[in-house]
Amino acid sequence: MASFHGNIFASSTSPSPTNSSQEFGRTSSSAVNMAEIQVKHNERCEELRRILGELVDEPLECMMLIDALQRLCIDYHFEDEIKIFLDKLYYGSSFKSTDDKSTDDKVELHEIALHFRLLRQAGYFVLTDVFESFKDKEGEFKQELSEDIRGLMSLFEASHLGMEGEDEDTLLDQANYFSHNHLTAAKMSTTTTTTLELEPGLARAVGDTLKHPFHKNLARFKARHYYYDLISSTHGTYGWVSLVQKFARMDFNMLQFLYHQELLQIFKWWEELGLSQELKFARDQPLKWYLWSITALPEPKHSQLRLELTKPISLVYIIDDIFDVYGTLDELILFTEAVNKWETTTIKELPEYMKICFKALDSITNEISDKVLKEHGWNPITTLQKAWASLCDAFLIEAKWFGSKLVPKSKEYLENGVISSGVPLVLAHLFFLLGQGLTQESVLYCVEHNPPLISCTATILRLWDDLGSAKDEKQEGHDGSYIECYMKEQEGGSSIGSAKDHVFGMISDSWKQLNRECISKNHFSPSFKRASLNIARMVPLMYSYNDNQNHSILEEYINSLLSESVPF
Repeated sequence: MASFHGNIFASSTSPSPTNSSQEFGRTSSSAVNMAEIQVKHNERCEELRRILGELVDEPLECMMLIDALQRLCIDYHFEDEIKIFLDKLYYGSSFKSTDDKSTDDKVELHEIALHFRLLRQAGYFVLTDVFESFKDKEGEFKQELSEDIRGLMSLFEASHLGMEGEDEDTLLDQANYFSHNHLTAAKMSTTTTTTLELEPGLARAVGDTLKHPFHKNLARFKARHYYYDLISSTHGTYGWVSLVQKFARMDFNMLQFLYHQELLQIFKWWEELGLSQELKFARDQPLKWYLWSITALPEPKHSQLRLELTKPISLVYIIDDIFDVYGTLDELILFTEAVNKWETTTIKELPEYMKICFKALDSITNEISDKVLKEHGWNPITTLQKAWASLCDAFLIEAKWFGSKLVPKSKEYLENGVISSGVPLVLAHLFFLLGQGLTQESVLYCVEHNPPLISCTATILRLWDDLGSAKDEKQEGHDGSYIECYMKEQEGGSSIGSAKDHVFGMISDSWKQLNRECISKNHFSPSFKRASLNIARMVPLMYSYNDNQNHSILEEYINSLLSESVPF
């Protein structure tokens, strides 16, 4: 099925587990002395912490520094300092609303947009009327803003933080349309109001902003590019730019060293599990599975959680291959019944390859449940078993649809596809592994009610997946497609172009709902919300193909993250 576990590499580019293990082993053994780096790293961390404290009374400068820390993925070292500043910015802000256009103190678009984005990203509710002073009497954004490239870039970034149910006049949608058009024109030097000759560095930054808006993309994917552009793009006046650069490259290399160590453990675990030897038809790509974990939980403190989360992710892939590639319908029905009953005695009727898979599933689920019970005092075994049963139920529904060549209604397909995406299953494991706010009510809400934070992430992934047509290297089953279902039920038919536009609109709406969930009070911790966002951010990388149906963008991300160190 087309799902959370869709195609990532073409077979020609996908490294084998053995070769990857050897490669990362060599990289780790030749790494520079991490202990020496750690000492300098700590010193620079304290120096940056001091600067953040000193800039509390310089709002714009401090916002620029925080933006740089976030884009370089080193903000996790300064969570307390950043919160103190953002609290002060929010509760003591002098420009929460700019309805009064007669003010003598004109605030630049860049500052307002950066202020808005940083606060919304951090979970503060900021009204969109902060942008009203930049509109003319007709309610349109002022044309003179077309020459403010930095302001337009900040406005475009802010426009991606729209929320479901706000802006009857869709102010942020207007901001997105206005800034996108003028930035595109400026990059092409074909504006109607003026001819802007952008310097190469600024033109590159504009193109990067348009293609990879910060909120909807993985900061770690673009961190290396931002590292090299920091001096030219950020005009800090307090001497922190060079310090941030040095600290960021140290942090990047230290974290890369940790990732290498984790990968070695993943390769070792996968080899010892033995599924790749027993199930020759299934995918054998532990690096791919680890990539989801490293994306959801990138910080060093989550090292053990990444290792544990990779295990259920691997089984989602394997079980998907059983349903989509190898199993007969009768076998799939037996396997689904066995997972629903979850009794070792029920697997006697299963073929040998399914028995092997079920035993691995049972072992890993018990192992994770024991770990959660030991660390957080909650045994999730029953809940996790139900989550696996729901996943297999959804897989079986799709198998029956496609086996009979039945095209379901688009709504029915998507409701089932949200579950078969694998996202609810994986996030359920993550919820328990994090162990934050575990109560009977929160567990029921998270796993059985399929709340918007989870369902929206799954919807984004499902729809992005269905926009693509590439198959995994061994995927010869019939993948479903929301687009196919949607086009069939339209009276008079629908073109592929209009169907794709409809899907992009649904993805945009899902992002707005996801944004609201991340700001709203609910049962989920900030760490869980960030992980859900990161999975949604990973989706365009996972499901974007070039003309040769290859994952060149994803390969670039992996090389940047795991293979290429930043020179000291």
